[in-house]
Amino acid sequence: MIKLQTLILRIFGVFGSSALAAVAGGAIFGVELWKSAAIAGVVAAGKVTEALLRSWSEDGKLDKEEVAAAFGKKA
Repeated sequence: MIKLQTLILRIFGVFGSSALAAVAGGAIFGVELWKSAAIAGVVAAGKVTEALLRSWSEDGKLDKEEVAAAFGKKA
């Protein structure tokens, strides 16, 4: 079982990396930087959280492979 703290920190990592990537795109279209970063981060974190919850709902546990798949990596 993966520790909850590890999952939360990894989700924040996804949020941060997606937010940074969206800052340039937001600047091109005249969107405030914090808004474009927040939207991108929330969407990315939501996708990962949804994948984790779907995997957990199947059998009530998360294994390493399921977590890796949710974060887009092969175990």
